[in-house]
Amino acid sequence: MNGDILTALNFGDLMAYHHNNTAIATIATYPRSVKIDLGVIESDERARLTRYVEKPTHHYNVSMGIYIFDPRIRAHIPLNQRLDLPDLLMGMLGKQELVQCYMYDGYWLDIGRVDDYQQAVEDFELHRADFLPGEASSSAS
Repeated sequence: MNGDILTALNFGDLMAYHHNNTAIATIATYPRSVKIDLGVIESDERARLTRYVEKPTHHYNVSMGIYIFDPRIRAHIPLNQRLDLPDLLMGMLGKQELVQCYMYDGYWLDIGRVDDYQQAVEDFELHRADFLPGEASSSAS
C-alpha cells in the first residue's frame, strides 16, 4: 500500500475479493475523470482534420496504490534487480496469470500535493469514524 493516501476502503472486503478470485494479484482501482479545458484536434498524417472534440472528459480507472499479492508472485520477482510495479503486473499478464481489479467508489484521496494533504486533514477530522471505525466503540468504553 502506498503511504500517501486516505481511504475508507474496507480491507477485509478487498482481501475476500482477492481470495475468491484466486488471482496472483489484485489492484484496488478508483474511477477518475479528466476534463480537458480545450478543444482537442485530431489529424491524419497529412495534417488534415479528422476529428474535433470540444472540451472532452476522459474516464479512467486508476490505481489507488493498494495491492494484494499471492505469495506465488515471489517467483516472478528477480533478485537484486529494479522492478517497477507496472512492469511486474504486465509481466504477470504476459505469463497468463490472473491480475484482478477491485473497483471501489467510496472515499479515496491521493495525498501527493500540499492542497491534497490539507483536504485529507479536513476530511479526516470531519469523517473520523469512516477511517477509524473501531475507534467510536473503543472510545465509548
